[in-house]
Amino acid sequence: MLIRLGHSPDPDDAFMFWALAAGAIDTRGFEFEHVLQDIQTLSEWALEGRLETTAMSLASYPLVQDKYAILPHGASMGSGYGPVVVGPRALSRDELLDREIVVPGEMTTAFLTLRLCLGEFRYRVLPFDQILDEVLEGRADAGLLIHEGQLTYASLGLEKSVDLGEWWLLETGLPLPLGINVARRDLGEEKLHDLSEVLRESIRAGLDNREEAMKYAMQFGRGLDEGLTDRFVGMYVNELTEDYGDEGRKAVSELLGRAEAIGFYARPVELSFVS
Repeated sequence: MLIRLGHSPDPDDAFMFWALAAGAIDTRGFEFEHVLQDIQTLSEWALEGRLETTAMSLASYPLVQDKYAILPHGASMGSGYGPVVVGPRALSRDELLDREIVVPGEMTTAFLTLRLCLGEFRYRVLPFDQILDEVLEGRADAGLLIHEGQLTYASLGLEKSVDLGEWWLLETGLPLPLGINVARRDLGEEKLHDLSEVLRESIRAGLDNREEAMKYAMQFGRGLDEGLTDRFVGMYVNELTEDYGDEGRKAVSELLGRAEAIGFYARPVELSFVS
């Protein structure tokens, strides 16, 4: 059975799915087609149910909860670190509320978390890989960085105003769940279970064969050197990636519950994990 697997062209996702690309595990009859797109696009596609399984923004899951169930692995969670708001100088909360912040999309968890942190704020949407240049070239006073920008902004002379993962940890004591993996409900319970096991085994294989998986992940580093790529993968592929556990599930519930409380969604959130 062909499974179109959507994920972002980032080293952490590549690391998770190295085993599939390398044929290193038993795929139980599934044939995988890797579909690489940014997380905003994948979240938009999920609204249409376009792919059988895909990475997407946690913030967007309530919009597709009828079509997809959450896989109990594959999440990107940062404990005390996450997307950052940066600028030529560090800005206070009041200063941020007085400025336009460039964000990577209204469907990203980074955007939702910044809403929870600041409340209403002025913003402009740009593709995530254009935000650094927008700030560096003076067209924006502040930008919300995801992916590798979290590691490179300081070397470019920019300063951090807020780290959303740090804010969330101090606020809740929980890791910040950002991206999740989901699978389409119409695959049926049996296939969903088998697919989930294959994808979990792929994550485990990467962790068990880190050197080989890292070589594969390096192709997706977008200018990161080996040290920064290794650091980035270590940040977002960890024990919570292999299995949410109670802490990870609580973090997901807390984030979406707070989003509901501020009226972020038009209908109640119903969380559903593949068993």
